[in-house]
This record gives sequence, C-alpha cells and structure tokens, in this order.
Amino acid sequence: MQRISILLCLLAICFATAMQAQAPAPTPNPEVKKLRAYVGHWTFEAEVKPGPWGPGVKVSGTYGGKMTLGGFFFQGEAKDKGVLQDVDYFGYDAVSKNLVADSYYADGNRVSMVGSVSGNTFKWSGKATSAGGEQYSLRIQDNFAADFMSVQSTWERSPDGKTWVPYVEMKWAKAEVAPK
Repeated sequence: MQRISILLCLLAICFATAMQAQAPAPTPNPEVKKLRAYVGHWTFEAEVKPGPWGPGVKVSGTYGGKMTLGGFFFQGEAKDKGVLQDVDYFGYDAVSKNLVADSYYADGNRVSMVGSVSGNTFKWSGKATSAGGEQYSLRIQDNFAADFMSVQSTWERSPDGKTWVPYVEMKWAKAEVAPK
C-alpha cells in the first residue's frame, strides 16, 4: 500500500511537471516593449533651474540602459562628470495598466512615477523624496526624435501638486560607441 502511494505521488509530480513544461512562457506586455526607446548608450547635458532647492547648475554625463529580466523591465544608470549617479528601473503595472519607474540617487533621493507613452513622447509623474525626508511632486516629459537618436526632456517640480515650476531641461544624444 505504501508503494502504491509513493508511485501515485511520483506520477502526479511527473504529470504536473509535464503540464508546466507545455505552458507557454510569459511575454512582456506590449507597453513594456516601448521602453526599448531608452535602451543604449547616451550622453546628456542638463540644466537644473534655480529655485528653492538651490542655485541653478549645469551637468553633463552618460546614461546606459538595457532591457533585463526576460524583457519585462528596463534598467538604466546615469553618471555625470561630477557626483550625480542614479539607477532607474522601469516596468509595467498590470493592475493600474501604467508604465512605472523607480529611480534611486547616490545622494539618497528616491523618485517613484507612473508613465504613459503616445507616439514618441513619454510622460511621467509621481513623487520624489529627498534623503532628508522632503517630498515633492515631479513630472517629466521625454520627447524622442523620430529616429530615436535624441531626446528633449523637461522636468517640472511642485511642492503641492498644483503649482508647477521648471526644474530641469535636458538633451540626450545616443552615442555611437559605448562609453568606457
């Protein structure tokens, strides 16, 4: 009797494994595929506008991005020629049916946004939190050129989600050769 129980368990495991092997592999939502616009090696120049957060400053640097985890997510990393560094993760939230983005900065800041895409324009909005606990709203619009080799990016910042002020203007250019 014990041998029959063991045999039935083994058969059940084999059957379950065979059924799982025949199930189609999951594929990323078509919206995620649009994030491929960010893939590649980029150079950027940005101007942070003066405001309550500090004086204006110009920065330039590089950005590299790739699709990861089976194409379900985008991962990017920015480095300027000074101290700015950040890591970005973009994906798709099947419940809210939005693109999502989370960014983490070397100074402890964190940004969490939802996004949408229409043609060559990505729009992102959400909340940012500084390492010191200050919170503010942020919205970003990335306008890709028709050939997806350059981007004009404008950022706006709001303390209350109602009054918006210019925060960052950025230009990206796709690099022909990956930076070292």
